[in-house]
Amino acid sequence: MLILSAACTGAPNSAESEPRPSTAGLEAYYGQKLSFGSCAGYGTTPGEKKQYVEPFECARLTVPLDYQKPKGRTIQVAVLRLPAQAAVGQRIGSLVLNPGGPGGSGMTQATTFSAAHAKSPLLRRFDVVGFDPRGVGSSTPAISCFTDAERDRGEDQTTLLASSGQWSEEDTRRLAERCAKGSGGTEILSAVGTRNVARDMDVLRSALGDEKLTFAGQSYGTRLGAVYAEMFGRNVRAMVLDGVTDPTLQNPQRRLTQQAGFQQNFEKLAASCAASRDCPLGADPARATEVFQQLVQPLIDKPVPAGKGRTLNFNQATGGVTAALYYPETWPTLIKGLAQLKQGDGAQILKIGDVFGGRDASGVWTNFLEANLAVNCNDEMRRTPEEEARLRADIVRTSPFVATGRTVEGVTRDACESWPGEPSLGIPYAQDVKGVPTSLVISVTGDPATPYAAGKVLADEIGGTVLTVEGARHTVAQEAVNPCVNAAFAAYLIDLKVPAQDRRCRL
Repeated sequence: MLILSAACTGAPNSAESEPRPSTAGLEAYYGQKLSFGSCAGYGTTPGEKKQYVEPFECARLTVPLDYQKPKGRTIQVAVLRLPAQAAVGQRIGSLVLNPGGPGGSGMTQATTFSAAHAKSPLLRRFDVVGFDPRGVGSSTPAISCFTDAERDRGEDQTTLLASSGQWSEEDTRRLAERCAKGSGGTEILSAVGTRNVARDMDVLRSALGDEKLTFAGQSYGTRLGAVYAEMFGRNVRAMVLDGVTDPTLQNPQRRLTQQAGFQQNFEKLAASCAASRDCPLGADPARATEVFQQLVQPLIDKPVPAGKGRTLNFNQATGGVTAALYYPETWPTLIKGLAQLKQGDGAQILKIGDVFGGRDASGVWTNFLEANLAVNCNDEMRRTPEEEARLRADIVRTSPFVATGRTVEGVTRDACESWPGEPSLGIPYAQDVKGVPTSLVISVTGDPATPYAAGKVLADEIGGTVLTVEGARHTVAQEAVNPCVNAAFAAYLIDLKVPAQDRRCRL
């Protein structure tokens, strides 16, 4: 582990930021005061309800469904807070969190963050605040496309990239229709994009009583943070962006860079496994992809039992394995699951995918995956059938461990093809942003989902300092897994000190 040196900063870049979106007609929203109280009634699963208890407090923020129609329909954004533990006068303000996804619950993240950083000065100086973005979790209305039973059966497929099966135009239309029916209408489906969430976050900043926003976002949360900086740069106090999504890459390129990272980590997994006796991927890492394909491709036609009346199919198997590749500490559990799968038992692999996808231990699912679909459909350009077919082929070449071994015949469609509205993010986004205080960008050298190089790309565009972390996991700061990162994280958020550009932490 390396020690960081730090230099004081906090002054914005010299040029002025772009004009922020108009707040005309939004005075009532910006002027509201949140009434925090009991969190009873906020959780969407039994597990969340057990987490959302004292000393946490909850409230609902009212925002317009359509910011162009502030007198029209309103929606509610759910907010959870842990008040600062410092004496009066030492509290800095609110630290607003986003866990990524898109579709992750910021409320849940605030509870886990508070536990992970229990001994950190951050909890003394800041109110820890997590919000469920519009359409997510406890916010209302929430995106809903499938029943829990359908999800348990693996019938909730929202994308077929690098997996078995095919979409028709009718399939994409039915998907959009059922999501609209479960979520409160097509106008809800088309209103949950990142730019609207960034506007909600500025209203939240005001409702919390903060003149400036202090924000920590990871993974997709770096997209949200960057878009906020682009739209409301003069309202930023400090911003930590951990595990950066490259703001210049369209969806196909972004998916390919991710799949390359997952293939790399799959090969690292195979190499570490090969050193052990009875490795389910074999003793030769060079053949691990082939061995894995032989293990999972038969699941396309014949899923295996996975306990409690459920089965494991190909999509669930490759999804569970990919989920485990995010974090090396889960690899022993994954290897155990692969060994069980060789014996015809898919329970362990299914459980890994369940946890990643938001299934509570009680069997109740969050809407993480449905909200993920909705936000991405609103953010990213939609692909033609020809573009979709090329992307599938490119993914198989880039990440062969997920290959089906079959050629999909007939039409191949983008799951978002029939989604209402038009994509609103605009890619590239957050380009050459001026007037924002220096941000802290954290990039892990072996991050499989958000490649290391993306950190410098974003830092150059919004004016940030990159903290390099040597390791092979996805995100690190909010989990408090590394003392070196913890120290830099706290020093930046509390004192606005950034590490020197050449300093590194090591996992």
